[in-house]
Amino acid sequence: MEFALSLVNGKTVADILRAHRPECTDVVRNAYVAHAEGHSVNPDSYFLRFPEKPDCRIVALPAYLGDGFHVAGLKWIASYPGNVRRGFPRASAVLVLNDYETGYPFAILESSIISASRTAASAALAAYWLNGQSRRARTLGIVGTGLIARYVYDFLADTGWEIDEVRLHDTSPAESEKFKNTACRPTRHRAVTTVPDVAQLVRACDVIVFTTVAPAPYIADPALFAHNPLVLHVSLRDLAPEVLLASQNVVDDVEHVMKANTSPHLTEQRTGSRDFVTGTLAEIIQGRKAVNRDRPIIFSPFGMGMLDVAVGKWVYDQAVAAGRAQRVPDFF
Repeated sequence: MEFALSLVNGKTVADILRAHRPECTDVVRNAYVAHAEGHSVNPDSYFLRFPEKPDCRIVALPAYLGDGFHVAGLKWIASYPGNVRRGFPRASAVLVLNDYETGYPFAILESSIISASRTAASAALAAYWLNGQSRRARTLGIVGTGLIARYVYDFLADTGWEIDEVRLHDTSPAESEKFKNTACRPTRHRAVTTVPDVAQLVRACDVIVFTTVAPAPYIADPALFAHNPLVLHVSLRDLAPEVLLASQNVVDDVEHVMKANTSPHLTEQRTGSRDFVTGTLAEIIQGRKAVNRDRPIIFSPFGMGMLDVAVGKWVYDQAVAAGRAQRVPDFF
């Protein structure tokens, strides 16, 4: 038996995902449902930290996904915030895919783009299902206008969302302006504005995306959410337990999200219970749980390795079909 390894570079990954965002969102949906039905193995992430670089880490996310995917893999992703000051992205990553039957790796893909895309696809999927299966927002607010915000915005736009206005906030006003001028699609909206105060943005928006690097909650007033918005809490640590306790809370996986001092984890520690969790996104999709707009809805996805494996396998298949995977026949 011949074992060959294929490499899929970042440009190929980016080209495939840019051209097929709705299909990528469907892959994420199928992965969530497969996971909910027990067709996955998704261990905890493993964090490699450095005593002399406390803000840096490299994380290993192993996973297996069956139910039509039948692939195992490992995302190995580094987060070095200081890279931004050096002029290149904070995150770098590779994804290794392993054959389920033999265990042999058959592909290595650039994965910072896969990671950002599966995160954004998850947010777009949740936005649709938690918004009454509607792709309509009066005002979209984005808090934290970095790379992940760009991907979430693009996935919303390319999966058919109609958004009247966009409001942007970042601790660096220059970043908000940059996002406004380079990421937003002005012809798609009546107005795009930058907002200096995060509370002002929250009060004004019916769909809010948090994509910050906040290490701890800084928004604690539930009254800011009295208009019952849909909140895509992608960065996981922006909202204090008081806000979550006044809301309906949807997560990707209950056990997975209750760690690393995420907002749901802090809420569990505060209350000693997980009763504040309404359900998982898969349960919403399957009709086993429901939300309404009588209270705020908060989606807090921890991010799961099985999503990287699912999207990575799909990207690999697309690359092979297009003749863009670089085969290394003598690797082993």
